Amino acid sequence: MAALAAALELRDDKTGSHARRVTAIAVSIARVVDSELADDTDVRFGYLLHDIGKIGIPDRILLKRAALTRDERRIMETHTELGESLISSLPHLQGVAREVIVHHHERWDGTGYPRGLAGEAIPLAARIFAVADAFDALTSDRPYRQAVSDSEALAEICNHSGTQFDPDVVEALVRVDRVPLLAVS
Repeated sequence: MAALAAALELRDDKTGSHARRVTAIAVSIARVVDSELADDTDVRFGYLLHDIGKIGIPDRILLKRAALTRDERRIMETHTELGESLISSLPHLQGVAREVIVHHHERWDGTGYPRGLAGEAIPLAARIFAVADAFDALTSDRPYRQAVSDSEALAEICNHSGTQFDPDVVEALVRVDRVPLLAVS
């Protein structure tokens, strides 16, 4: 698993450091939502390798320093299914880890990808990860925008509770944020 994570980091070092940060955030949220899930090694592999499919995304899209076009976004969105294909022969990544890799861009309201799952049809580990991923994305500099503060990120995520994100998981993030566990680097 470490070799897969290292391969992704070699391809895009920002994705690798993002994977470590967001894994720590997701585990912190999972401790509030479902402590057994937080201690599951397989879910941690899923969190760490959530973007493994980006290995198959062309550099001109993956490394682009501006917002993606609609066509580029469609190609980028294939990373979840590419990831599923990449891990299909690895027995340890077939349960909850696979669910995270495939479903971390599903949305509570059903408008996400790749399958358009909604509500509790989205695996819990993926719902937790979606909130953690958004928090890290908002609080990290991107080529096309500056990071926002933790409080601004939390407010933005709360604004999307019940549409993009599971309201219970958003509430767990709020509870985690009160205990300074999100100060990961």
